[in-house]
Amino acid sequence: MKNGMKVFVVALAMSSATAFAQTTPPAAAPAAPMALPPGVFAAERDLALATAGTYALDESHTAVIARVSHLGYSHSIFRFDRVKGSLTWDPAAIEKSKLEVSVETASITTNVKGFAEELVGDNFLKSKAFPQATFTSTAFKPVDKTRGKVEGQFTLMGKTKPVTFDVTLGGAGKGFGGKPRIGVTAVATINPQEYGLPPFFTDPIQIVIDTEFGKD
Repeated sequence: MKNGMKVFVVALAMSSATAFAQTTPPAAAPAAPMALPPGVFAAERDLALATAGTYALDESHTAVIARVSHLGYSHSIFRFDRVKGSLTWDPAAIEKSKLEVSVETASITTNVKGFAEELVGDNFLKSKAFPQATFTSTAFKPVDKTRGKVEGQFTLMGKTKPVTFDVTLGGAGKGFGGKPRIGVTAVATINPQEYGLPPFFTDPIQIVIDTEFGKD
């Protein structure tokens, strides 16, 4: 009797597995990667693809962020939306490359209602008197194939101090529209007291820039 019961259980299990296999559809094949439109090329993390020449900053693909300590509790995030810049790039002699960038300080935005209008006033950025913050490079110093440092002079509210950006390559390539592109992330810190910001700005302010340059 016990042997008969075992045979019955095994047969039932086998028939159930067979039925499951017959009713379960085969796994779908992985979707093929979406093809890019003709003349559009994705970037690669290869600096050699950034050919020599003059590049213009793409304002539509640029974010300038300031991370400011909120009394030590957290960091408030401010974004500047109007940016111009040019890059003279020489991959054969990177140290000879040059960069100039300007930011309209009145383009600052924040998720605190009404605070942006206050920030551009005379208590903070004084945007009417000093409409732009600027950075002009003085040295390009490669670290490895995808990282480097760009030293330069940063001017805010009429005061100019040396600042160094740590730069990481996002990607380079043929771009689109027949214009090669370079994408980078650059990070630096400034001392707010050196530029005349109010005394309660005591912690360093971090500036983070994500941007793309298209060849002229």
